[in-house]
Parts: sequence; structure tokens; C-alpha cells
Amino acid sequence: MTEHVPPLDRLVARVLQTPWLTRLPIPLYRAGLGWIFGERLVMIEHLGRVSHQPRYVVVEVVERERNAIRVASGLGKRAQWYRNLRANGVAYVSTGRARRVPSSVRMLDPDESRQVLERYAQRHPQAWKHLSAAMDYAARGEASIPVVEFGPPD
Repeated sequence: MTEHVPPLDRLVARVLQTPWLTRLPIPLYRAGLGWIFGERLVMIEHLGRVSHQPRYVVVEVVERERNAIRVASGLGKRAQWYRNLRANGVAYVSTGRARRVPSSVRMLDPDESRQVLERYAQRHPQAWKHLSAAMDYAARGEASIPVVEFGPPD
């Protein structure tokens, strides 16, 4: 039996899986215009696992504290940026206010990730309704959506 996924959730999942769409904000961040996206998005510069060349991704911030930014991997553990960070832990973060800040990388365990996503769901219930269904669909049934925390360099 095939599970029913609402059309909007399928659309969001397709956007998450469409590289040229997800890359649209990158040139704006690189030009110092990341501020137009506000506090909800962040650009992460990471190094390719094999090439060791700089790679970029713009993702939604699911939680922000004074010295920590947490983001979820909407494609689960198979997302290229997630795999690159796991392999080498090198990251620079650009927010609307700051450009290319060196950051430490911490992969949250499944329980911590779940807690972060639960807090996000409480703060943004409408966004969570569609985003969670889309992430579940895009992550192809992974047990949990991983969350990565960026903080001051060690």
C-alpha cells in the first residue's frame, strides 16, 4: 500500500531535492546580501569529502541561541553537505549579519535532534506541518532527521 502524501508536501520535498532551486540563494549570500533572507536561513561553506573544494548550501535555521545555530538535514544523512561535514567537520557560516565565520561542527544525536525539532514545531506549527512531512518524504523514511549545531571554533 502506498502512503498518501499531500501535494504541497510532495512539492516541498521536490524543492528540497532540486539542486538548482536550493542553490539560488548562494550567489546572494556570497555577494554579502544574505541579510535579505532574515534570520531563518544560513549559508554553510563546507569542504567536499573527495575534492576538498569549497561547497555551499543554504538551509533553514531550526534553532538559534547566543553561540549556536542548529539546522536540520531535510534529506537525512544522505545530503551531500551533511556527509561532507561528517567526513571533515570544516565549516564556515554566513548569516544575514556575518559573512564566512569559522564554526565548530557538532552532529546532534537522534534524541537531541528530536528535541530541537520538537521545539521548532512548537514555535512554527504551520511551517512544521508541511516541512516535517516533506522531510520525511525526502529522507525516504529514515529513522530520524539529523540536526547539526554550529558554534564558535574550538
